[in-house]
Amino acid sequence: MAVADVFDIKKNKVAKVDLSDLVFAAEVNEAIVYDVVKMQLAARRSGTASTKTRHDVRGGGKKPWRQKGTGRARAGTTRSPIWRGGGIVFGPHPRDYSFSVPKKVRKKALISVLSMKCKEEKMMILRDFPMEKISTQEFKSVVDLFGFKKALFVIDSDNVVLLKSSRNLRNVKMIRSEGINVYDVLNYEHLVLLEPSVKKIEGALLA
Repeated sequence: MAVADVFDIKKNKVAKVDLSDLVFAAEVNEAIVYDVVKMQLAARRSGTASTKTRHDVRGGGKKPWRQKGTGRARAGTTRSPIWRGGGIVFGPHPRDYSFSVPKKVRKKALISVLSMKCKEEKMMILRDFPMEKISTQEFKSVVDLFGFKKALFVIDSDNVVLLKSSRNLRNVKMIRSEGINVYDVLNYEHLVLLEPSVKKIEGALLA
């Protein structure tokens, strides 16, 4: 079982915590990580792009010229796709891009990225993050002290003070342990876990 250092917000080592090898020291499976990230990004697509076919474009009811005798090609409508202002052929229409990946695969993908962060030493565990009042400046001073350029903070419960103190920082995101996901873990360079959230994550992934 792996052991990780636990820090306070002044960057002092205050304890150690045992980490499950099944969650934080597992083999990284890049294929399923790719599948899950693709699933998450597909679900975010609005799918509202739409174009009009020749039947949807207004007008074009009258035949432009007679069928024969003009020397020009036959034309039945000015809304043909080959005419300016005509319809679109094979254009996009509203659709749902989302697809599903089995729950077991999603769990394995999350375990893979957590293990990856741990092996790369891009994961840090904080004992807690005490703040008495909302202060972006105070929160940023802690982030700067640890040298986090782009960090994902995972907390164990709703903390309004932390959430509001961090939301104006462009390269910081704070989520609850229940909302941890593959894309966010990969998208942020550093993963910062509050100590109580570690056991919650292990419990959810090993259930």
